[in-house]
Amino acid sequence: MASFRVGIVGASGFTGAELLRIAAGHPALDVVLATGDSQAGTRVADLYPSLAAAYPDLTFEPWTAGLADELGLDVVFLGLPHGTSQPIVAEVHDGKRLVVDLGADFRLKDPTLYPRWYGAEHTIPNLLDEAVYGLPELFREDLRTARLIATPGCYVTTATMALAPLLAAGVVERSGIVVDAASGVSGAGRPPKPTNTFNAVDENFEAYGLLDHRHTPEIEQNLTHVAGSGVQVLFTPHLAPMNRGILATCYARPTASITTDEARAIMRKAYAEEPFVVVTDRPPSTKATLGSNAVHVTAYSDERTGWVVALAALDNLTKGASGGAVQAANVALGLAETTGLTAAGLYP
Repeated sequence: MASFRVGIVGASGFTGAELLRIAAGHPALDVVLATGDSQAGTRVADLYPSLAAAYPDLTFEPWTAGLADELGLDVVFLGLPHGTSQPIVAEVHDGKRLVVDLGADFRLKDPTLYPRWYGAEHTIPNLLDEAVYGLPELFREDLRTARLIATPGCYVTTATMALAPLLAAGVVERSGIVVDAASGVSGAGRPPKPTNTFNAVDENFEAYGLLDHRHTPEIEQNLTHVAGSGVQVLFTPHLAPMNRGILATCYARPTASITTDEARAIMRKAYAEEPFVVVTDRPPSTKATLGSNAVHVTAYSDERTGWVVALAALDNLTKGASGGAVQAANVALGLAETTGLTAAGLYP
């Protein structure tokens, strides 16, 4: 198996640490650079003792121009805050090496959406069409030749996997869709904030980003892609007092009478060949996906109220971020898609 020299920019954050963990067990990814400007000079093992056995001597470095070429990097993963990847992508994207952005900077295809949802103009909109959306379950063939990958948002992956088969089959309406989703605190990132301290989160469950969460247009973009025309979603995220995981509960109106068994049959057919999708007959749980690249989905049809309910659960740091990024990179690098990844969760 070929070996690829890997650099992780922004490796000191939670998604970067998860990338380091996955890469440690990946036979083809050789991490030679881990940057973290706020942690420059700190050993990876000191910030994340869980990684000490895999990286006893690796130290976080500051990012400087020219490092990708100097170190001969084949793959660059970017685990940076939204809005900060663009100048680095402009530098390292040469059409040969693979660049995988875990932020939002290349997810939306319409550049006019960035000022509305992210508060700033896109500085290199010419690359938006070139970036391939990193969800193999929807864009596998495009990923095979990708050199720039936009990794999906964690909430977006969950909602998309729950609703995409039903919209693709035309059995639910494209408007009036409601997505209620709850995420673990790691989704807020490693730096402490008033809203993610222990005292703020413990014994608390809270909605946020009501009516204007920035993942809304990304969810609509994905679902419009599978439905064939415009999909409208009301998305409400919640912060749950757990470390990892996302559970999305999605509500849609059926286009015609449909049973629970029929809805699940549509899901099973859509995901029959997907190595990381489990269609269940029981409500999905975040704990079942912990530490894995799996997403568990199911659906119910309520004839009494006339709603179809689709649910999905995943680990927001693995399938919802770093695992999904590696899965997409495997496709682009010509590796088996499952390389270095597991569909089996940790329990208890």
